[in-house]
Amino acid sequence: MALEQKRYRNMRPSKEGNNNNNRKNKNASSPKRTRPVNPSGPDSRPPGSRHSRLSAPPSVSILDREIVTEEFENLEISPKTTNPRSFPYSVKQHCWEKAEKVKGRDPDRWRRDQLGNTVFRKLVGCPGCLCHDYDHIIPYSKGGESTLENCQVLQATVNRSKGNRTDISKTELIQRSSYCRVSGRDMDLLELSAYGNVRHGQDSGGCQIQ
Repeated sequence: MALEQKRYRNMRPSKEGNNNNNRKNKNASSPKRTRPVNPSGPDSRPPGSRHSRLSAPPSVSILDREIVTEEFENLEISPKTTNPRSFPYSVKQHCWEKAEKVKGRDPDRWRRDQLGNTVFRKLVGCPGCLCHDYDHIIPYSKGGESTLENCQVLQATVNRSKGNRTDISKTELIQRSSYCRVSGRDMDLLELSAYGNVRHGQDSGGCQIQ
């Protein structure tokens, strides 16, 4: 019985032997992986890589600098327009003073245009009957200049009807005027809402809103 057990032990394969055989088989079956060697060295990288972007830019040659300097010297700056389309502020101020005064009202706030229409200074460019524009007597599109001699205060509705026409008569412009009946009380309310007081004369103080 003892001889049979000893013989059985000799016939069983050992675990260490099996492990060693498995390792040998794996090493023999799987090829070794070798890291590729860059023949051009570690500094050679593709042109689109991050390190290539950080490289110093090529220096500008003296010839390139001379060309740029010559082009900059030959650059011409266009002068400012001597005849702007809109009237300057100072021209508008004097143009307002040329218009006819409204009796009993402050001339800095109320005037009459060339057709006799009453206009309020705070209302500019709107389509109402008290609104006004600074009109080119000779249209700008036909060579009219933005000067005081070519400026007139005109009701906005009439100015839009006139356009750039030069053959339109004064009678036709009067017919195209927007008429509205404005009382002294209406003028007072407009001044109160726009200026905060009412002035019936240029030198009078008027009443203040409390």
